[in-house]
Amino acid sequence: MSADGVRLGRTDPIADDGVRRSAVITGAASGIGRALATRLASAGSALVLADRRSGPLAEVAAALGAKPVPTDVSDPVSMDALAGVARDARLVCLNAGIVGALGAPWDLGAEDWDAVFGVNIGGVTNGLRSFVPRLIASGEPAHILITASLAGLASFPGNGAYGPSKSAVIAIAEQAALALAGTHIGVTVLCPALVRTGMSDVGVDPLDVADEALAAVADGTFLLVPPEWHGAVTDRAARLVAGRPVTAPHLPNS
Repeated sequence: MSADGVRLGRTDPIADDGVRRSAVITGAASGIGRALATRLASAGSALVLADRRSGPLAEVAAALGAKPVPTDVSDPVSMDALAGVARDARLVCLNAGIVGALGAPWDLGAEDWDAVFGVNIGGVTNGLRSFVPRLIASGEPAHILITASLAGLASFPGNGAYGPSKSAVIAIAEQAALALAGTHIGVTVLCPALVRTGMSDVGVDPLDVADEALAAVADGTFLLVPPEWHGAVTDRAARLVAGRPVTAPHLPNS
């Protein structure tokens, strides 16, 4: 449910007034973004899909009957243009992300940090800046789905700028949820572990992740973390609060 108790489920693409729901998805040409688009298209949602890779984006949009809008999420002007095209969207999926160079913090150059932060953090802050005022002005129930990562809650060694960027994304999402509390706009943050996308050859099926994410949107869940990782996340928090030495996260019995 959204903040005002209105259900926005993936299996309910038609609003109470009979209007077809509309959604916008960044990073939609592959991975979780494409999976979200596939599920929403199957449910009858009208879609605006964004990605900086215009060729793959056009192919996905054509297959799903969606409108493609090549977009650089790190560019505020580009995101404003996307919001102008997707002005009727009531589900905003800020999903675009990159891994970037891996290694210890000092192994990365300034350009590596800028590239990852520009997409992973800028894609969210620019998206919020471009879409939230429009959603507020609409007065209609809406939801923002933000893709973060387990790496934003559990620090894996050698994770480069990726983990820190996703930690920032979660903090930004919390601030957005606090600011939107009591409004008609809900916020959900997706924190998957490994997913079979262009970022990883192993992991869960992105369609399964999309199903779980859209169910969380429907239920008004703020943070979605794989259950098998709950212990590692809470253990990290306990260690930090107690001032104990940090350790690499791991699954039980692994």
